[in-house]
Amino acid sequence: MACQERRFGDLVLEIVNDTISHHLARAAAQRPDEKAFTFVDFSTDRDGVSRCLTWRQLERRVRTLAAVLRHSGAADERVAVVGPQNLDYVVGFLAATCAGAIAVPLFPPGLPGHAEKLAAVLADADPVLALTSPDSLQAAEKFCADQYGLRVRVVTEEDLLSDGAARAEPTAGEPPHPRPEDCAYLQYTSGSTRMPSGVEITHANVCANARQALKAYQPRAGGNCTVGWLPLFHDMGLVLGIVAPVVGHIHSVLMDPLAFVLQPVRWLRLLSTYPGALTAAPNFAYDYCVRRVTGEERAALSLGSVAVMVNGSEPIAEQTLQRFQEAFAPVGAVPAVMRPSYGLAEATVFVSASPTGEEPTVTSFDRDALAAGIARPAEGTEGQAVTRLVGCGRPTDQEAAIVDPESLVRLEDGRVGEIWLRGPNIGRGYWGRPEQSEATFRATLHGDDPGEAAHHWLRTGDLGLWHDDHLYITGRIKDLVIIDGTNHYPQDIEHTVESAHPAIRRHHTAAFAVPTDDGERLVVVAEHTRDLVEPGRVRDEATRAVRVAVSAGHATAMHDFVLARPGTVPRTTSGKVARSACREQYLRGAWTSDTHVQRETDTV
Repeated sequence: MACQERRFGDLVLEIVNDTISHHLARAAAQRPDEKAFTFVDFSTDRDGVSRCLTWRQLERRVRTLAAVLRHSGAADERVAVVGPQNLDYVVGFLAATCAGAIAVPLFPPGLPGHAEKLAAVLADADPVLALTSPDSLQAAEKFCADQYGLRVRVVTEEDLLSDGAARAEPTAGEPPHPRPEDCAYLQYTSGSTRMPSGVEITHANVCANARQALKAYQPRAGGNCTVGWLPLFHDMGLVLGIVAPVVGHIHSVLMDPLAFVLQPVRWLRLLSTYPGALTAAPNFAYDYCVRRVTGEERAALSLGSVAVMVNGSEPIAEQTLQRFQEAFAPVGAVPAVMRPSYGLAEATVFVSASPTGEEPTVTSFDRDALAAGIARPAEGTEGQAVTRLVGCGRPTDQEAAIVDPESLVRLEDGRVGEIWLRGPNIGRGYWGRPEQSEATFRATLHGDDPGEAAHHWLRTGDLGLWHDDHLYITGRIKDLVIIDGTNHYPQDIEHTVESAHPAIRRHHTAAFAVPTDDGERLVVVAEHTRDLVEPGRVRDEATRAVRVAVSAGHATAMHDFVLARPGTVPRTTSGKVARSACREQYLRGAWTSDTHVQRETDTV
């Protein structure tokens, strides 16, 4: 294949044979008998049963299925993967990408609360077939049959092989490979601020991003492996759990997300079992381990050999870092192993991470100045309102700029603006949305030529700033709460609310603005803790505490406060609170009077 050259600003890359298919072939040739993927199944054994594939075994299964997919007419078409998390999922995804199809990594219909999203994504992607596992076949077929307009053929790997193996091309010799510029898969966004859109990720995009992540995290020599429970349909789980191991020839150890939710210590035990592991999770997962892992379970762990614990996918809380370190330091947890990171699906996933070998950097900023767009370090004077942000380091082999979202002018360090990105990992657009793709993926700074591809940037929709060589994330533009002309970051308000009363459940709070006759006003919906038997008895007390805390900490009053039942604040498939969806539910009157407190105007 001829070498191709691509330019991203000042960065020039040579791209040759850079596809998932090529990297899989190299791994199988260089390390045929080494373990490639291990799935630890906790569904039938509480201690877990490990099932493994070597690189040779993996490639043989992938190539055979890929050949059948090609003969089934799947090349250049969408192939959805809707099975549970296991080795079949890994094989199905890799086979679709190696066949020259466009994989659509999704989840089975049984995932609670996400049937509407699955139907919407399948309708949007319009796949020619969907791969699932035998035990999920009946449910997947029924789901597709029950959804109006879905005409997707649901099959298992065994079905395809029995139907088409005899017609598949021989596996000897060099297999046909897709091209680096071909779309490898559609990564559907989690939908925290809008209906999900499918980001077109090419082979070149994802292979570049896998290398960027491996370079940034630098897994320990001699212990190279990844360990994870993140969903493989989620961008971080997919890249760190499947693609980065293939590109880096690294052993990947996987478990089902539900197994983590039921017993989070299982994740930590696997990290204790596999020295030098790289793992990743959203911020809430680390807090979840602190709360749910017992002292006896902790005592049996050994976390001193963990190489990297990525903390990303949602705002990173300093308190979480402190709580996790305090809880697990006695069994070897090291602060510098925790790597605060920033990424998004439109950039494949990985953008930046805190530097190797350094403890997380936390900086106090003057809250009022930050709301006005200026990052002024707090002076520590009495009564000064501060916001403490965790730094996410610098991007690896890609460029990030802070831009005024209105004037499109690049801002100097210390100013808050929209984060713009460019590099080889940036996806090529949204599936079937040319206008949205043009505005998001091909933005240009004021004065630059829109017709020049080297001037194109990705608009992330995220707000951030540069300070002391660190990228800090302050929030989402669409989530910003603007009351009487003053900006408020919702995560700041949510943290204040969650700290105001013990009845409020951590990481299950949504702050947003709603229109009223007096302009935009603040509403907060917060779940109460699961162990609260009679929430009505503490509702008034919690409401008063929240109102006082928000007024004192943010100089604004709440228009309305909802103390909601556990499980009612909507979340995305990646676990983040979906503020926009929560706002829509609130405006539709989703919370009944028995869980709803009075508005401020109705209380004394």
